[in-house]
Amino acid sequence: MADETKAAEPAVEQAGKPAEGEKQQRSVRVVLMALMITMMLAMLDNMIVGTAMPTIVGELGGLEHLSWVVTAYTLATAASTPIWGKVGDMYGRKGAFMTSIVIFLIGSALSGMAQDMGQLIGFRAIQGLGAGGLMVGVMAIIGDLIPPRERGKYQGMMAGVMAFAMILGPLVGGSITDHWGWRWSFYINLPLGVVALLAVSAVLHLPKKRVQAKIDYLGAGLLALGISSIVLVTTWGGTEYAWGSARIMELIGIGVAALVGFVYWQTKAAAPVIPLHIFRSRNFTLMSTIGFITGFVMFGAVLFLPLYQQAVQGASATNSGLLLLPMLGAMLVVSMVAGRVTTNSGRYKVFPLVGSVLMIIGLFLLSRMDTETTRFTSGLYMAVLGAGMGCLMQITMLVAQNSVEMKDMGVASSSTTLFRTLGSSFGVAIMGALFNHRVQDVMAERAGALGSKLTEQSAQLDAASLAKLPAAARDAYQHAVSSGTHSAFLLGSAIAVLALVAAVFVKEVPLKGAGAPKPGEGEAADETPQVALAEPV
Repeated sequence: MADETKAAEPAVEQAGKPAEGEKQQRSVRVVLMALMITMMLAMLDNMIVGTAMPTIVGELGGLEHLSWVVTAYTLATAASTPIWGKVGDMYGRKGAFMTSIVIFLIGSALSGMAQDMGQLIGFRAIQGLGAGGLMVGVMAIIGDLIPPRERGKYQGMMAGVMAFAMILGPLVGGSITDHWGWRWSFYINLPLGVVALLAVSAVLHLPKKRVQAKIDYLGAGLLALGISSIVLVTTWGGTEYAWGSARIMELIGIGVAALVGFVYWQTKAAAPVIPLHIFRSRNFTLMSTIGFITGFVMFGAVLFLPLYQQAVQGASATNSGLLLLPMLGAMLVVSMVAGRVTTNSGRYKVFPLVGSVLMIIGLFLLSRMDTETTRFTSGLYMAVLGAGMGCLMQITMLVAQNSVEMKDMGVASSSTTLFRTLGSSFGVAIMGALFNHRVQDVMAERAGALGSKLTEQSAQLDAASLAKLPAAARDAYQHAVSSGTHSAFLLGSAIAVLALVAAVFVKEVPLKGAGAPKPGEGEAADETPQVALAEPV
């Protein structure tokens, strides 16, 4: 790639350097491929490991600590996400990103070598610390390299990686576990991570930066404590502990106190972890809200759709990722179209509006499914929801980044990612609690004492347990799952209305790189490096 000085030169100055421009284009391709590999690592991990969990428990034991294998990773990822963004802003994006990859790979290698459940949980936490910087690093580096006007062309790549991970994650996890053993569920990250690391190290050149201010350790600690408490509440509430139990109330109190303290301290800190001034941008605040709701809805759908299709429509659990193909395929296609239109026209407000409407309609249609709904019909409903999410998934990040100055690109990317992560935690917890409650009620109504006994531990029965049930109990369970998904998706549809309200108030600020905005039109100074770009790969 051109050296760091030339990387920041205006594109017009590089117009007369075709050979150098071609070299830079090839470098951009290599960097983008490395970023996509890293993004895939972050998204695939939990899905692959989730498939391998029964085998892991069978070898290591510790069934009572099973949930902590996922919880430790999730907690570490959520708590470290905003800190990685701030570190990248303060000390340089490339160094922070490569450090997060190295930590993730160390955690992966150690997890694969774990000898008991306690070690695995600890190593998964290390892996999660690295994972917190992966997605943030990808988004922030793309924000550094590519002006927002051009960034839309690359949305399809990011949406494609997301769809690929969700579809193939369970399949890859099952295949690796069956043929190579569960330890390779972690070791598989190593060769891919090394390729990404070498490509980023050799080709990515960004201006080096160093600020005098120190990291806000108190703010980082308060934020990590607050986020961890929230994630534990949404993870344990209604499962490990009753929602009104003392433990849940304690966690809520700690979380609220920590977050209030964090907000207060950010007004005093010399170098705040999340500068509160970024929320003065109306678009940034609205995109954070829409991202939270999109995460809430999307992960709820990913959780309940395969369950419905397996329990009610008799689909195979082995190919659970393929069951989501109509939703993910529609999301991929629409995301690519939205990116192209945004790049060519510079206009984007229509996508949050249309996406929110389609999301509301899709969720409402899914709430209408019952025991007679065909797979074709449910596939159409999923496609509507997928089209809505395709309009929203990448546009929210693009507009959020366009709403802040370059010096805040990292915290903007990490904050948007954090809101989406928290939204997914709340979505899974709240929609899951509603689903479980409804399933237990319907089972008690239709199958009496047997129904209550079957679902008293868990409202989700696996295929083997379902096959052993008497015909009447199985029929009752299918009606119960249908009723549970109805309630969960109806709630999701109501929540999605808030995204539409937020989209209405989005201001269509010209995207940086689209030409100089008129005085007063932009919300942030255009400091985006004008980099010669390759066509999307």
